[in-house]
Amino acid sequence: MITLRENYSLKKHNSFGIDARTRYFAETENESDLVNFIRHNPVPELSVMILGAGSNILFINDFEGLIIHPNITGIEIIKETPDFITVRVGAGVNWDRFVEWAVKKNLGGIENLSLIPGSVGAGPVQNIGAYGCEVSEVIEQVETIQIADGSKKEYHNDECGFGYRTSIFKTDLKDRTIIHHVVFRLSRKPILKADYGGVRDRLKKYNSPNIADLRKVIIEIRNEKLPDPEKIGNAGSFFKNPVLKDEEFRVFIMNHPDAPNFMTEQDDFHKIPAAWLIEHSGWKGKRVGNAGTYPLQPLVLVNYGNATGKEIYELSEKIREDVFNRFNIMLEREVNLVGINS
Repeated sequence: MITLRENYSLKKHNSFGIDARTRYFAETENESDLVNFIRHNPVPELSVMILGAGSNILFINDFEGLIIHPNITGIEIIKETPDFITVRVGAGVNWDRFVEWAVKKNLGGIENLSLIPGSVGAGPVQNIGAYGCEVSEVIEQVETIQIADGSKKEYHNDECGFGYRTSIFKTDLKDRTIIHHVVFRLSRKPILKADYGGVRDRLKKYNSPNIADLRKVIIEIRNEKLPDPEKIGNAGSFFKNPVLKDEEFRVFIMNHPDAPNFMTEQDDFHKIPAAWLIEHSGWKGKRVGNAGTYPLQPLVLVNYGNATGKEIYELSEKIREDVFNRFNIMLEREVNLVGINS
């Protein structure tokens, strides 16, 4: 049974801590109730939005529709081979708790994604990534319920349209399907991926480091650079790192030879750290009213206590404008906006 709440506050359901409201809010803890609710939706005329932990969203205004919050939990091993274990995980499971579970069992593949906020169900939507890894590398399939009729459909990895911080669930299927479980294939013979963000240097303090040590190092780095959403409202990285084609990159680096850059897996494409662009546009640690950039990581926009979603959005627009004027690069937001056409 699902209870439909009206005029419901979303302050505890978004990591920015924005006090927005939704006209209706429905939370479910099991798959069958969710299917039944979709098939007998009491407010079919309203637009629907799927909300997980709210760690990658900015409410600029109230949402005049129905928000569905799938809070399905559970971690189930469904297949084992000498090299891999296949795990089915509920969409409502806290992402970092799942990483912790895997690392304790010495199952590799997601340890680099330690301490990323949010739920398991949001992982494939955003194709979360950090320290040289993306969740799409270990996803076998995504199990969904179609909002149109309550039917179930599974999307195998090659059907998910995974890209840099995106997927088909963020584009074509946005608010048309609900993820209720994700199936992962984890390695029983983990290989450390440590060639990113100074991780390897920190691992030198461990003799024969394993994935548990790697997780500790990544948590250390993230805690040093990123604010705790429980203390300072934020959604992590607000912008994507721009990716420039080879020709664009040659022009950029000729004008800014000191800019850090990285080759991508695609030939002739170069990634520029958005944090460097923001800092060199004068925005590091800058505050405007109740909103600002985090002093230790300008890629993170923060709510200093009483900011509205509109204030944070307007700050992001000023940053984008200044970065474009200085570098001729338009930053693309990683955070999803609700309540504005942008």
